[in-house]
Amino acid sequence: MGFPSVERRRVLAAAALGRESGVPGPDPGDGEPLRAVAGEIRDVSPHLIIIETPQGAEERLVIAPWATAWHGSETTPADLPVGAMVIMRALRDGRVIERIWADTTRITGTILSIEGRRDLTVELDCGPHRGHRTIVIPYRATGRLQVRHPKFEPGYLFDAIGIRHDGAGLALLPAASQPPYLARAVPAPPAAYAGVHARISGPATWSDTFDEEERGAAYPMLERSDTGCPQAGVSCTNLPYLAVGSLLQVRNLCSDRSANVPVVACGCVAGRFCDRCVECDTSPRGRIAELSPFSYVELGGDLVKGCFNAQIGLG
Repeated sequence: MGFPSVERRRVLAAAALGRESGVPGPDPGDGEPLRAVAGEIRDVSPHLIIIETPQGAEERLVIAPWATAWHGSETTPADLPVGAMVIMRALRDGRVIERIWADTTRITGTILSIEGRRDLTVELDCGPHRGHRTIVIPYRATGRLQVRHPKFEPGYLFDAIGIRHDGAGLALLPAASQPPYLARAVPAPPAAYAGVHARISGPATWSDTFDEEERGAAYPMLERSDTGCPQAGVSCTNLPYLAVGSLLQVRNLCSDRSANVPVVACGCVAGRFCDRCVECDTSPRGRIAELSPFSYVELGGDLVKGCFNAQIGLG
C-alpha cells in the first residue's frame, strides 16, 4: 500500500527544511513498550499460543492469565480456531500476549449498492487506492449497524468492523456513527484563527489495507501531485499539508502513549469522515490519521473500538 523510498524521502525532506529527520518508533519515555505480533494460529491452549509468522517462522508465546480475545465476539483465547489469522498485543519484549484479535477486518468506504432482504450484500467504493469491495452484513448484525448508519443508501459513507470468513468480509459492528452528509459533500474546515497549531486533536482510526506488519499512517492532506490521487487533500479539520515520508508524532490520549509514525499512504477516504471519537473523551470532528493495525495496537488501541482520541504533531 505504501509509496516506495519512504525513508529516503523523509531524510531528504528534513535536510531541505534544516531540521532533524526524527526516528520512527515509540516514545522511550512511555514505559514498557507494547508490541504487535501477527501470524496464523497453529495451536492454542489456555496458557500458550503457537503461530506461524508472515515470514514462515514458528513462535511460541505465553498467554497472560488476564488475556482476552475477539473473533466476531468476545471469547477466550483457548477457543480461537486453528488457522485463524491473528494480531496480538504483547508485553515483555513481545513474549506475553494480553489481547488477541482473530480474522479481524475493517470495512470503510462509500456505499454503491445494497442487495438482499435478510443477509445484505453491500458493494463499497473504498477509494482509488483500495478499489471496490463487496461485503456481507448478516441478518443478526443489521439492526446494530443501521442504528449507527441511518442513511443506509448509495452515496453515504460506511464504516464497520467484522471478520474474514470463507474469503468474504462479514460486517458485524459499527466502527463509528455514519456522517449525515453524502461522501462527496464533506463540510469545509472552520476558518483558522490562530495560525498553525503545534498539535492537532481528533480521532485516529485504523485500516487493514496496509502491508503485513507495516508501521505507518495514511494521512488525508497530501499533495495530489505527490500521491497521484485526485481525491487527496479533503478534510473537515485544519490539517497542514504534508508529504509522503513525513513523520507524525501520534499520541493516544486514552493510553498516554506516543510514537513517531511515518506517513506511507494517502488517507483520502479517512478525510471524508467528519466524525468524532468518544473513547475516554469526546474528540473534535475530523479524522486526523488512519494507522496500520501494528501502529494502532502498539499505541494502545483496541481494534474492535475502532478509534482513539489522539493528538498529532510533526515527529
